[in-house]
Amino acid sequence: MMKEKYNKEVVPALMEKFQYKNKNQAPKIEKVVVNVGFGREAISRGGDDLKKFISGIVEDLSLITGQKPSLRNSKKSIAGFKLRKGIPIGAKVTLRGQRMYDFLDRLVNVALPRSRDFRGLDTKHFDKDGNFSIGIKEHIIFPEVSAEKMKNIFGFEVTVRIKTNSREEGIELLRLLGFPIKK
Repeated sequence: MMKEKYNKEVVPALMEKFQYKNKNQAPKIEKVVVNVGFGREAISRGGDDLKKFISGIVEDLSLITGQKPSLRNSKKSIAGFKLRKGIPIGAKVTLRGQRMYDFLDRLVNVALPRSRDFRGLDTKHFDKDGNFSIGIKEHIIFPEVSAEKMKNIFGFEVTVRIKTNSREEGIELLRLLGFPIKK
């Protein structure tokens, strides 16, 4: 649905606004990266409790994204944080193609309106290259996750990598795709 909208409505609008000669010059979403860090929890738990905690996060993240996340381990030991080398401290999912568009569609049309005190996305979430990053405080805003069965509520970060030349082009692309961006 979002991909069709991009091809039929967004690309012609961007070509008109930014005076592109070719439709391939228009900005395009390359990938979406969903990242969860659970380093603090990994340190405070141990053994079977840690495995249950991590498997719960991995299961919920796979329901939300439609793809199994890869675990990220600590690269070195840090005594001050009671961290040991090789302990899982995060999970990451990289979405491309149709799964990426499906996830963005659910994020924009279902999840963000369900979040508490949501008043739109600020333009400060865009970097100088036009990429967009946002933090989600509670993963239960997605309807795939049942809030009644939840033991642990976690937050995660969503980064939308946009192939573009400037920040303004990235903002306009997401605005035309239906992202609720403040003016």
